[in-house]
Amino acid sequence: MATLTFKGNPIHTNGDLPTVGAIAPDFKLVTTSLGDVTLADFVGKKKLLNIVPSLDTPVCALSTRKFNEHAKAHPDTVILIISADLPFAQKRFCGNEGLNNVVTLSMMRSRKFAKDYGVLLEDGPLAGLTARAVVVLDENNVVRHVELVPEIAQEPDYEAALATLK
Repeated sequence: MATLTFKGNPIHTNGDLPTVGAIAPDFKLVTTSLGDVTLADFVGKKKLLNIVPSLDTPVCALSTRKFNEHAKAHPDTVILIISADLPFAQKRFCGNEGLNNVVTLSMMRSRKFAKDYGVLLEDGPLAGLTARAVVVLDENNVVRHVELVPEIAQEPDYEAALATLK
């Protein structure tokens, strides 16, 4: 269990992020076309998992925009934006924002991803959503970087995450 804050108030996750050097837990998440995807669907690519509570918040939207810019110039990397938002809302958000270089994935059918990655919020007003976190995986799904953002309303360390992809 990790402790972080939401607007200065302590909240807790169900566990801890995967450790650097470990093989990332597999997952099954939902695409905007309502299909299921797993890590195997991104075989051979570096992956940045931008885990956010909801795209309908300013910081989540901002981080998605920033990672989308990186993805434009790096086709060898896939940027996965993972949230509890419905796929319809994710598709609408990316369409309205012109974000064509990220892949949004929903936890609509299960919170297993959040539990396996240790980011499920256990208490506080956002309980049931995810903490804000970034996980970078190499082509073989080995964890190369993790960050659990200590304050939900704070942006992740973009430079540290993106430097790991080089």
